[in-house]
Amino acid sequence: MKKLAILGSTGSIGKSTLSIVEQFPERFSVAALAAGRNVEEAFAQAMRRRPKMVSMATEELAAQLGSRLRQAGANNIEVVHGTSGTVACSTLPEVDFVVSAIVGVAGLEATHAAILAGKPVGLANKECMVAAGEILTRAARERNVPILPIDSEHNAVHQCLRVGAAKEVKTIWLTASGGPFRTLPLEDFAKITPEQALKHPTWVMGRRITIDSATMLNKGLEVIEACRLFNVQPAQVRITVHPQSTVHSLVEYVDGSILAQISVTDMRLPILYALAFPERPASPLTFDLAALRHLDFEEPDFARFPCLRLAYEAAEKGGAHAIALNAADEVAVEAFLEGRIPFTGIPRTIEKVLASTPEAHPATIAEVLLADREARRTAHALLA
Repeated sequence: MKKLAILGSTGSIGKSTLSIVEQFPERFSVAALAAGRNVEEAFAQAMRRRPKMVSMATEELAAQLGSRLRQAGANNIEVVHGTSGTVACSTLPEVDFVVSAIVGVAGLEATHAAILAGKPVGLANKECMVAAGEILTRAARERNVPILPIDSEHNAVHQCLRVGAAKEVKTIWLTASGGPFRTLPLEDFAKITPEQALKHPTWVMGRRITIDSATMLNKGLEVIEACRLFNVQPAQVRITVHPQSTVHSLVEYVDGSILAQISVTDMRLPILYALAFPERPASPLTFDLAALRHLDFEEPDFARFPCLRLAYEAAEKGGAHAIALNAADEVAVEAFLEGRIPFTGIPRTIEKVLASTPEAHPATIAEVLLADREARRTAHALLA
């Protein structure tokens, strides 16, 4: 029985992970939940799964949840809060595996703490790897702790890499749907509304990641994540636009062989893969081969999606530039969703923040978070 800590349990990945627990009760149970701000959902999850610990975002929300749990007779569930609470969940002695699915850098400290505590991590949070991948992967190597990607593209790469040696890898190909504006005339980009940008053609996701998919900055972050996870150079990671989204990623080997991972567009599959690794349990998530009747692959248009160029530039510099890329994007996306800047203002804001970012390579999580705050301040100042 593998006991899980789920960081971001009320989000889409957290809920999908809990559905896997429900499906495989003989394999997985829940020891800890970090539930953010959704007291109602946290209460329902805690009553159903009966974890040892639940963490909420604030002391006030923790008090609300604790009161409700006591009224329901669930007196043996410890309720904690804030960053320290999330860290407590990820390092709980009973925990065998940590699912890191908190959006942004909010879950970074807990993810790092889990690795330091020797806990295997299923990573569904690309921002952690973008901002602090150098630190996280070094700590994981030193402690022989696996970091298993849950992101569908990197999970696919991980599966393809199991058949060859690292020195035999020529290129990692990340597939991209192209988002909702793949064929929109470039002159219309300035008129794109938040409502249009939130209509992704393939996946149902959170608001920020959906906008990032529309700008393709999401794919740029994945390039940086791939470099850190698989120890390759940015030039070895390429993007191909694949509107059908049936091929999740490919790995090209030096002998000319290309391996592709194909499956249903359902996040439960990569979650199950990470939780059960190195096993492959039987599941009902089957793929209809008829969906392979038509497959398109296209070169990404860097003029149409300047965020891709900015991401590759940040990947080459690493360190503070990767941190600034992610932070500036988060601020710019929020401004776009609030109607304060146009869609084309997102890459413009990121480019200006990157231009003002000094080259540096933070050595600690505290330094990473400081660089993140500085980049956000710069972005806010530019928008103001």
